[in-house]
Amino acid sequence: MALQVETQAGEGTSREELERVEIDLLLEGIYRRYGFDFREYAPASLRRRLWRRIHAERLESVSGLQEKVLHDPVCMERLLLDLSINVTAMFRDPSFYVAFRREVAPLLRTYPFTRIWVAGCSTGEEVYSLAILLAEEELYERTRIYATDINEAVLDRARAGVFALDKMQAYTENYIKAGGTRAFSEYYVAAYDGVQFARSLVENVVFAQHNLVSDRSFNEFNVIVCRNVMIYFDRSLQGRVHRLFYESLAPLGVLALGHKESLASSPHAEAFEELDAEEKIFRRVR
Repeated sequence: MALQVETQAGEGTSREELERVEIDLLLEGIYRRYGFDFREYAPASLRRRLWRRIHAERLESVSGLQEKVLHDPVCMERLLLDLSINVTAMFRDPSFYVAFRREVAPLLRTYPFTRIWVAGCSTGEEVYSLAILLAEEELYERTRIYATDINEAVLDRARAGVFALDKMQAYTENYIKAGGTRAFSEYYVAAYDGVQFARSLVENVVFAQHNLVSDRSFNEFNVIVCRNVMIYFDRSLQGRVHRLFYESLAPLGVLALGHKESLASSPHAEAFEELDAEEKIFRRVR
């Protein structure tokens, strides 16, 4: 009996190891074929998302997904939507926007012009939220927002600014909690079986594809907002992205992270001071 249990355990370990090899080969193939690098994403989250796509494609293994993805760019587009994290909402975590109004807006008033980078902007809800906040703080006209994401499909949705009508009640509640000063409905009109936000909110926004894993800095910024993106990266990749943000921030620039993120993996952690510890808003001081 003991020998049988050991054999079964060995088979289980072997299957796990085989799957790890399959995943490594899939990610390497994606990188070589399409240039998207997911090789240092957190393994547990990555595995869940891969199997979701495997089942959706009615396949039976990671190797089966690899074969289909490498020969079918449309399948790769579907997988990219699964792997690029697109969980977002307007004025998500309203307390963050309250802190941004209180701590960051006064700093931005001291500059004649500011550049803000929203990294991993997904479908754009955070970009429109930030634009509304800046407009209400009378800062939008002298601000340029760079909104980037790895996924061109979600960037197209962000550019359109069309969101589901049934989400507006929750978004309105978030907006009020975030310190909104107007009627939220002033910012959008009903259109396309949903709502379309005012085009004036994106007049000063540049949407562009950018890969945090492999691309370099492309400007100097007064504020970088990257919330709830790096939690899906392993520690080594987090460190590299933090280095990218440090190199992209102007002196006294502000870095805003998500509630579950920190500067723990940053090689430049000592160069920042906390503006709001709970909301993970930091200022580069050296």
